Amino acid sequence: MFKLLKKVFFISVFVLLAGCKTIYQNAQMDDPDWAPALPIVSNNNQANPGGIYNPNTVKLLFQDQKAHQVGDVITIVLTESTNATKTADTGLAKSSTTSLAAPSAMGNLLTVGGGTLDLSADSGAQDRSFSAETDSAQSNRLQGTISVTVHGVYPNGNLLVKGEKWIGLNQGNEFIRVAGIVRPEDVDKNNTVKSTMIANARISYGGTGPLAEANEEGWLTRFFNSGWWPF
Repeated sequence: MFKLLKKVFFISVFVLLAGCKTIYQNAQMDDPDWAPALPIVSNNNQANPGGIYNPNTVKLLFQDQKAHQVGDVITIVLTESTNATKTADTGLAKSSTTSLAAPSAMGNLLTVGGGTLDLSADSGAQDRSFSAETDSAQSNRLQGTISVTVHGVYPNGNLLVKGEKWIGLNQGNEFIRVAGIVRPEDVDKNNTVKSTMIANARISYGGTGPLAEANEEGWLTRFFNSGWWPF
């Protein structure tokens, strides 16, 4: 029995340690899920021998060149800014008093053996109270640019874009990942679109290496600060 409990303990500790890893530490360069999409090659894109005009490769002079097919590059302008505040103040109070008068018969108190029988009772006052107050504020801001590629085109013309940018620093790397759905109408003449115009956006900013690890709490500290700690 002791050996079984010992195995269960070590397995629980291992699962706890594995769950304490962050997504940033698991992020790696050249992740195939974030690889750029290549243009779809078709035999129809070959040059037309004997003709000067080829509709498959023509570039219009009076139309902005915007991303519209798989493999095209589009620039995302990061303009993320969020502010959130929350305040809660709760108070509960309850007070009660219970008393029981002495029983009587015909207006006279009951007597036993010539003495008065006093069965009155008084529980006194009971007070209960609860008070709680919380105040939370959070602010985030992310600015910059990142170029991504079109990974898919929906039947209504919307573009599925996805990409990442890695920056190597002194003792680590920083990365930005962006994915979402873009309307062609929201892409401006410079082939850029604001991140606030991306539907179902997934924007991640983080880092790897010793500098990123130094800014993280240890697994034991996170355990005591988590909901698993009962006190």
